[in-house]
Amino acid sequence: MAEPSPTRRSLFALPLLAAAGPALAQPRARVVTVLGDSITAGYGLPRAAAFPAQLQAQLAKLGAPARVRAAGVSGDTTAGGLARVDFSVAKDTDVAVVALGANDLLQGQDPKRTRANLDAIIRKLKARRIAVVLTGIEAPVEVGGGYARDFNAVFPALARTHGVAFYPNLLAGVARMPALNQADGIHPNARGAAIIAARLAPTVAKALAARH
Repeated sequence: MAEPSPTRRSLFALPLLAAAGPALAQPRARVVTVLGDSITAGYGLPRAAAFPAQLQAQLAKLGAPARVRAAGVSGDTTAGGLARVDFSVAKDTDVAVVALGANDLLQGQDPKRTRANLDAIIRKLKARRIAVVLTGIEAPVEVGGGYARDFNAVFPALARTHGVAFYPNLLAGVARMPALNQADGIHPNARGAAIIAARLAPTVAKALAARH
């Protein structure tokens, strides 16, 4: 029997290619955007050692691969985050980690103002169907008992109100540890950033899983 022509061979192959198409298609990479301040911006660290890159690596280890996007601005307050949330958190974001409040604390801002700003940020993200992980910042007792209590209460209260995932203290295990911070005593070094990422990653992975 004569060999089929090249054209006929191509036609014979079409059903096979069509069947293989879905299997060859790659799923869209999930995106986690971290809306934050200098910690998210990786102050004093190379990009590969900064918190967002470390979080991406930790998520991969947990079997929850995602592209982690840094949307941090050094010195940013919750007011600054609110002003830019619409353009800093792109529409393809699956989960937004809201990691703001440290500069509000350093500036002694009214906790009611911090709460109002974070509330508006969360509402904007939820309206866009973006899942939220809210991270808290704990005020040290030296700040003043009443102020520290009111400030620290902002974050869990918002998480309960909006039903969003909550990580109580972004700097847990790192704050006030000289070996884990840069010379300023405030910003984590590479080891500190790795600890922050490793501790936060399970909460973010759970939020990603809930998106399925």
